[in-house]
Amino acid sequence: MAIEHIIQKLKESDHNKVRVAITDIDGVMRGKLMLKEKFLSALESGFGFCDVVFGWDMADESYDNVETTGWHTGYPDAEARIDLKTCRELPWDDHLPFLIGDFSRESDDDLPVCPRSVLKQVAAKSAELGYHPVFSQEFEWFNFQETPKSLEEKSYINPEPLTPGMFGYSILRSSQNSGYFNDLFDLMEQFDVPLEGLHTETGPGVYEAAIQYSEVIEAADRATLFKTGVKEIAYKYGVMASFMAKWSRDLPGCSGHVHQSLWKNGKNVFFNEKDPGNLSQTMRSYMAGQLTCLPELLPMIAPTINSYKRLVEGAWAPTTLTWGVDNRTTALRALPGSEKSCRLETRIVGSDVNPYLAMAACLASGLYGIEQELNLEVEETIGNGYLDKKNGILPVTLAEATAKMKKSKIARELFGDSFVNHFTASREWECRQFNKAVTNWELKRYFEII
Repeated sequence: MAIEHIIQKLKESDHNKVRVAITDIDGVMRGKLMLKEKFLSALESGFGFCDVVFGWDMADESYDNVETTGWHTGYPDAEARIDLKTCRELPWDDHLPFLIGDFSRESDDDLPVCPRSVLKQVAAKSAELGYHPVFSQEFEWFNFQETPKSLEEKSYINPEPLTPGMFGYSILRSSQNSGYFNDLFDLMEQFDVPLEGLHTETGPGVYEAAIQYSEVIEAADRATLFKTGVKEIAYKYGVMASFMAKWSRDLPGCSGHVHQSLWKNGKNVFFNEKDPGNLSQTMRSYMAGQLTCLPELLPMIAPTINSYKRLVEGAWAPTTLTWGVDNRTTALRALPGSEKSCRLETRIVGSDVNPYLAMAACLASGLYGIEQELNLEVEETIGNGYLDKKNGILPVTLAEATAKMKKSKIARELFGDSFVNHFTASREWECRQFNKAVTNWELKRYFEII
């Protein structure tokens, strides 16, 4: 829809308000309602959004180790801009208009820590190289018969899953909550976040959804809106949806695999019908770039302490720097198929990610491989990728991964010092918060016996 038509549609809306949102460094959508009149007047000039959203963590605790903002700056407003192309309606909230903003500038003087702006810069680099990136993300998440109040009263211990048992691809389990299950599919369609598929996964109360592919910025918008939208729809059914990477050590973790391909002049440049495996040299260089860069960008695709509880051997999440054709035990799963469907699935990514940063890391590292004309010297893994460690393994904790990224020349080359400094400081803060906590594991292990 043309921009002028979007503005006219907003003017003619029966609502006197709109909801706007931005995404913080953790991928949490932060938003507010705006009077429609004020919103329309702010379209060209932008509007103020308190930059504390980049000065605190997901629990609203202020960082004490970042330069971007803080008590030392007084937490001023930052100039946010609305992307009118993101305009959609909230079908579960009386079709209220909803739009996404970020902190980009026409002068290219973007706020360097804004995740959506970071991805826009990588997408612009891709365009300069002549490539049109097409991405999508799929998510697994657990659903619980809880409310925020009931779960807090239980101190987040032993939440009750929506359904019991390990029922992957179960018609029976989805029929038990058919209203919720069908609303997820249908309301997301109305919300312009179309799903290719939705099914139960193995585990109590766990679902998986694959979002339809699109241009990379739209793909990240859809992924971010999906996570928030699922939670809002779930509330209406007395359900809590969790995108934690691993909520129980005894159950599988939750993935957020990113699918990606590059196109030029209407052709998928990952596909080469003359190659025995249908993989082009461009795709091989792209994969080589990811295998080279992702270990140094890992916090962007495994951002929490909990992320690394998922990345363990034999738990449907990769631990080694490997690739394979249609191999779900490797970090990179190549799916050559046909020209239309040929793509790469990066399986390291968990459901707890900020989609903007995860896709930025995947695309930037792949483009790095293309620009550097890297050869895919890592041999294809046939069989169990967990055992194939000859090319190395991924960092095993957030602290280790963050230290690696902080010192990485590649990370700074791809994303700049300002972003790397802020983002790694926020991950160091996350580690410090965890190190201060006294866990149930410690109480059970040490309380009596020591």
